[in-house]
This record gives sequence, structure tokens and C-alpha cells, in this order.
Amino acid sequence: MTRTIPDMSSFRHSVAIAATEGMLHLELALACEVFGPAPAALPGPWYDLGVCGTHPVRVGRFLVEPDHGFDRLADADTVIVPALADVDEDPPADLVEAVRAAHEAGARVVSLCTGAFVLAAAGLLDGLRATTHWAHTGELAARYPRVEVDPDVLYVDNGSVLTSAGKAAAMDLCLHLVRLDHGSAVANVVARRLVVPPHREGGQAQFVTTPVPARDGHPLAELLPWAMGRLDRPLTVEDLARRANMSSRHLARHFRSVTGTTPLRWLLAQRIRRAQELLETTDESVDAIASAAGMGTATTLRRHFQRTIGVPPDTYRRTFRT
Repeated sequence: MTRTIPDMSSFRHSVAIAATEGMLHLELALACEVFGPAPAALPGPWYDLGVCGTHPVRVGRFLVEPDHGFDRLADADTVIVPALADVDEDPPADLVEAVRAAHEAGARVVSLCTGAFVLAAAGLLDGLRATTHWAHTGELAARYPRVEVDPDVLYVDNGSVLTSAGKAAAMDLCLHLVRLDHGSAVANVVARRLVVPPHREGGQAQFVTTPVPARDGHPLAELLPWAMGRLDRPLTVEDLARRANMSSRHLARHFRSVTGTTPLRWLLAQRIRRAQELLETTDESVDAIASAAGMGTATTLRRHFQRTIGVPPDTYRRTFRT
């Protein structure tokens, strides 16, 4: 997927959150938290956040008074549709029409959790991969057969249309947007302020039958930091298994349980993240960064970086170098 990174250096990117009766308060609140307060020492403009709706609405136990009407969605750069509590009913027609109009006007449209039903009703997901909370993926697929519903991921990024699974995955997608717009370093600052993990890949499983152990008590608690400290070196699955004192098959099971992905995919994700940070914060050459991130050569880094991030390393650096 080829992506155009927005120039955030000279204007405030407007984010409009759509609010209507029957929405869940957590997803709406976390979007306000991520896109509202600007991080400390931000090198450029932050988001211009507004809540849009036709009238004051009750969201959970709270009364939300919108700043603007739905007509303002069409003027936003990004429109966020939080979760709906009741997916058995069709989404409000005025909300569906406003979201469709915003997308036609060029807005990036994002659904959190069951907000995907609004995007699907607007026709924005036709022919695209999309996700929602795992408990409602079957209903989404049955009601909107033209949507390719993926029940096994945290979020799906189609460029101008993005969808997330429920609750914590909604936070993952919001931080993903910050990373796209402002870079990895700023997204990490936001994540630290909210005391959440800075990055989980969208392709990780949203529902794991084995509960994830406590942060410091899972079987990979010592292995993951060890590997993170050695990203500049060649590491194989066998190296990781030997360090963890377990078989490769046993290691793979633990990785799937704890991280939602495979050891090699996890390693690649960490190497790409390391490269992002070095591109943003140093003047090192792409060759030097490739070596520091364990990619070997600039050619290898460029191939994986383009495929994962959507742009070449040099373009990424020009956009996010502070």
C-alpha cells in the first residue's frame, strides 16, 4: 500500500469525533484523550479536536454536548466513529450520511470497535478488509456481505478508511494514527502519558483463548528485553529458543499467546520500530541504521520499511525529523 504522509509541520490537522445516542463511552473517551492534549515539547502543531452531533447525547452514564453539528464532519481531516452499544439496530441515518459525505470530501474515516457498522452502512467498507469487536464480526459479515471481515486482527488500515477491534484495540488504532501523522517518537510520548504499550501491530490477534499473563510473569518476560537489546545482531528462532531454554515449537506457542504473533514477525516489527526511531532522532545514514536495526543492508531495510510503513526510509525521515 502506497501512503501519503500528511505534512503536519504548518497546520493543525482537524479531528472530528461523531457522537450520537447509544455510543459507548470508553471508545469516545480514549479518542478524546489521544487527540486532545498535546504532548509536551511537541515540535509542531497538534490536532484540532471537536465533537460533532445533532444534540446533547447520553454516552454511557455521561452527557456529551457536541461542539458542532454533523455538517462539520465534512470539513475534518479525520473523522472518528466510536462504538455503538446496539448493533442489532441500523445505525442512525443522519450519522451514516454525514460519515459518507465526509469521506467523499476527502476525510480519513476511522471506526472504533462496532463503529464499523456505521462505515459499512455508508458503503465505505465495500470490497475492503475490515474488523470490529470479535463478538460482532459474524454479524458484520452477514449484514454487509461485500465487506471482507477479518475477525483475527487488532485493526485494519486501508489508507483513507480504518477499522479497529474493541476496547484496547481502539487505543492501538488511535496511536497508530498518531504514529502516521507525527512519527514514532511522538506516539511513544503519548503512549507513556497514557501508560499503555506504545505499539501493537494491527495484524496481531484480537482474541486469544489463553489469557495473557501478568506483564512481569509471562514465560517471555526475560527473553523479550534480551532480544530488544540485541536487535543489531543476527537472531534466529533457534537463538531465542536456546536463550529461553525451550524448544522452538514451545517458544512459538508462547509467542502466540503473549504477543499474538510469531517470533520472526515480532523481531521484524521491533527492527522496523528501531529504524523509525533512529530515522527520526539521528543523522545516521540509512546504511548505518540498517546495521543498527539488524537489517544488514540498506536495500533490505528499504524493502521491509516500504512494505510495512508504506513509504521509503528517506521519505519517512524528511517527514518526521525534528
